[in-house]
Amino acid sequence: MTTTRTERAPGASVKELTLRGVILGGVITLIFTAANVYLGLKVGLTFATAIPAAVISMSILRYFANHSVVENNIVQTIASAAGTLSAIIFVLPGLIMIGFWTGFPYWETVAVCAIGGLLGVMYSIPLRRALVTGSDLPYPEGVAAAEVLKVGDSEVGAEENRGGMRMIVVGSLAAAGFSLLASLKVLSSSVAGAFRIGSGATMYGASLSMALIGVGHLVGIGVGIAMLIGLVISYFVLLPVQTWGSLPSGDLLDSVGGVFKDDVRLIGAGAIAVAAVWTLLTLIVPIVRGIVESLASARERRGGGEVDITERDIPIQWVGLSVLVAMIPIGWLLWDFLQGTTLAHKSGGMVAVSVIFVLVIGLVVAAVCGYMAGLIGSSNSPISGVGIVVVLLAAVLLKLTHGTGDAIVMTAYTLFTAAVVFGVATISNDNLQDLKTGQLVGATPWKQQVALIIGVGFGAIIIPPVLGLMNTAFGFEGAPNAKADALSAPQAGLMSTLAKGVFGNDLDWSKIWLGVAIGAAVILVDEILKRTTTKLRVPPLAVGMGMYLPMAVTLIIPVGAFIGRAYDKWAERDAGDASRKKRLGILMATGLIVGESLYGVVFAGIVAGSGKDEPLALPFIPAGYGDWAELVGVIVFALIVVWLYRYVRTTASKPYDGPPVTSEL
Repeated sequence: MTTTRTERAPGASVKELTLRGVILGGVITLIFTAANVYLGLKVGLTFATAIPAAVISMSILRYFANHSVVENNIVQTIASAAGTLSAIIFVLPGLIMIGFWTGFPYWETVAVCAIGGLLGVMYSIPLRRALVTGSDLPYPEGVAAAEVLKVGDSEVGAEENRGGMRMIVVGSLAAAGFSLLASLKVLSSSVAGAFRIGSGATMYGASLSMALIGVGHLVGIGVGIAMLIGLVISYFVLLPVQTWGSLPSGDLLDSVGGVFKDDVRLIGAGAIAVAAVWTLLTLIVPIVRGIVESLASARERRGGGEVDITERDIPIQWVGLSVLVAMIPIGWLLWDFLQGTTLAHKSGGMVAVSVIFVLVIGLVVAAVCGYMAGLIGSSNSPISGVGIVVVLLAAVLLKLTHGTGDAIVMTAYTLFTAAVVFGVATISNDNLQDLKTGQLVGATPWKQQVALIIGVGFGAIIIPPVLGLMNTAFGFEGAPNAKADALSAPQAGLMSTLAKGVFGNDLDWSKIWLGVAIGAAVILVDEILKRTTTKLRVPPLAVGMGMYLPMAVTLIIPVGAFIGRAYDKWAERDAGDASRKKRLGILMATGLIVGESLYGVVFAGIVAGSGKDEPLALPFIPAGYGDWAELVGVIVFALIVVWLYRYVRTTASKPYDGPPVTSEL
């Protein structure tokens, strides 16, 4: 897939980084970050905020004079950076779960979020040239956000604007409508079950998510097939083997689900780890090239040369200085964390090791997370898998250099160190997606990078009080103060368990190494295909993600990819403007993501305000309707998807005489 950015007219002056945009981005940030923190702690998932923020921004800024598509881009950049930073909740609650913290110290938590996020922005700047401008990665959410911004821009041809916006609106209404029916309990938005295979068993599941159909359409068939391969490995090979002859009595689905969570996901994490290392090795040359080009651009600007406005990053020397200076407050935070503990006398050596770890692993994590976001999108990138790898690496490094010591303190210090790196991971996972959007709408990179820093600041300020509120109101499962309706915080629980396992010498490393071996085999197959075929590829990270993520997420993305491929084939066969027809398909898929995301924000607010898990459930729905609800959900889901694509084909088949489109797919 190739894309072309929206060009600015020579000498054109447009508003981009404005005070009103920063204020609007900050307000949206407060709402989206709070919703993301709640949902992440409740169910272990967060939603991407870029597209909903873009839609809201366009709806508001259109009433102001001289608004522009790049100003709207700044608003969504600020909001998406802060919303994504909320994923740090996948680590920090672990400190309460193990009993080390009783609450979230405000300034300490703010500092961890802000410094980790700042490093994420800085590390992603030299990656922009390597992974955005010099890459064919699809960046599904980045492309979708750009399409939303361009269609909403008054400079686009009126007919194309109306037709494209109609596709977004139709897709959004369909996705939001289906989600509403699920909230009313008229139908189920998921299907799950388990069955035996010999002496073992496996499970099946699907999240009936319109947004995942849209993501699949945008990422393409290659990633979809790779994820399907990973799914087959986990659910039809590993799960039956891991459960063979060891199934307890009781609910089969719960038993198999426990094996997947405790064993198979560890294998998937190992596959992601080796794929991540390999990805980094393949990116070293383009990363170095990007840094060299950034230095050349800075020299050219200092020498009075003219650099295209869409290629101006924050100067690389300022990036390097910012990274090094950031190590000072990181070192102080880590040192202060150990004071008053049984390991305070070891703080000097432990802090030195940890600072080097953050400096080096931070860059690795930024590159890997940026690549994953480009491959599959920010919201579906297995950021928690990266967090697992980071926690394991930090724990092993500290154990090798300073022994086990006080296991609880060592575990807590490991989680705190990993939280800084996780801040890098979450932001780089989002930043390159935003920078892709900026590239497609003709934004100025350095202004967008400043907006990213501002977004990190907004997120760092709001995350601690929301975390504190959740801890006070509910608590976390397994924590000393947990209440009956405690939040599960599944990723934080898993990461704290892994860290304790390393220091307690009871972690099953065989699962990790099995995943590494599987990942290495996939890398070998991919390299052979790359050298012997022109089109066939099996991206190792995508296979690892397919192994690690629940089938509920994994299965629907390939379905969307196959549907999108079929639609594109029709567009290429049918007479007329194929690029316009493909673009309308992309806009409809974008609408699916927009609608479900916006509904998620609204529903999260209703849940938080009512204090009920299912505030919209209709009281007259019978208790035994569950199985029928799944069947009804599958039928309605399929019918809506079929109708949507028929509607797009009918609309796309109508002749169009407007201006040329700005994307070629």
